[in-house]
Amino acid sequence: MFKEGDFILIVYRDKKYLRVLREKESINVGKEVLKFKEIVGKPGGVKIGNFSVFKPTLHDIIMLGFRRKTQIIYPKDAFYITFRLGIDKQSKVLEFGTGSGALCAVLSHIAGEVYTYEREERFMKNATENLKRFSLSGNVRFFHSDFSDAQVEENFFDAAFVDVKHPQEHVEKVHYTLKPGATVGFLLPTANQVSELLKAIEDRFTDIEVSEILHRFYKPNPERLRPEDTMVGHTAYLLFARKVI
Repeated sequence: MFKEGDFILIVYRDKKYLRVLREKESINVGKEVLKFKEIVGKPGGVKIGNFSVFKPTLHDIIMLGFRRKTQIIYPKDAFYITFRLGIDKQSKVLEFGTGSGALCAVLSHIAGEVYTYEREERFMKNATENLKRFSLSGNVRFFHSDFSDAQVEENFFDAAFVDVKHPQEHVEKVHYTLKPGATVGFLLPTANQVSELLKAIEDRFTDIEVSEILHRFYKPNPERLRPEDTMVGHTAYLLFARKVI
């Protein structure tokens, strides 16, 4: 049952809103009003007028609740990344750079521990606030540092993900800190970055995969089912590989 202070997802036709449930507040959409006191004590999925109220998922939190100082890794990529890295609640995962913390939130949801590095202070502050606001930071260690300067142990991490401009500069150090056979992933916006990275990893990593994920939505009209008029196409290339010794 919903209670004071909960995060709630409000759906009104094709619009969505993420709010904190406070009895004295309300939301206005057009001429319609939803008073939050009507939600308290009700279960998720309750419909009040043309408003439906749900417990937000991690996807809802990232897309609607995270403050963005950088371009985020979209859920279409983030959830595949965690699956591809093969992590679970026993895994220690390395991430750099943190950006706005969207991928870090997904990693924290699935992994045992996340060590995340971000050299830009304003980005790290924003990411930390995003995760703490939604109680997603309990197993995350934040480091305001360039990964080049980080002190890391050999064979320490079960997986790693890298989202920086020149990832090839960090290949040797990532290889050093990963356990043998562990998977590393990279996010790369352009094809020439992929080519440069492929050359850099060839002596240290194998089982290489390069891919991109396209996500097309459809208009949910049973009489006229068709794709949305616009779609987000290319966001980035993903490259995955496994450490060899």
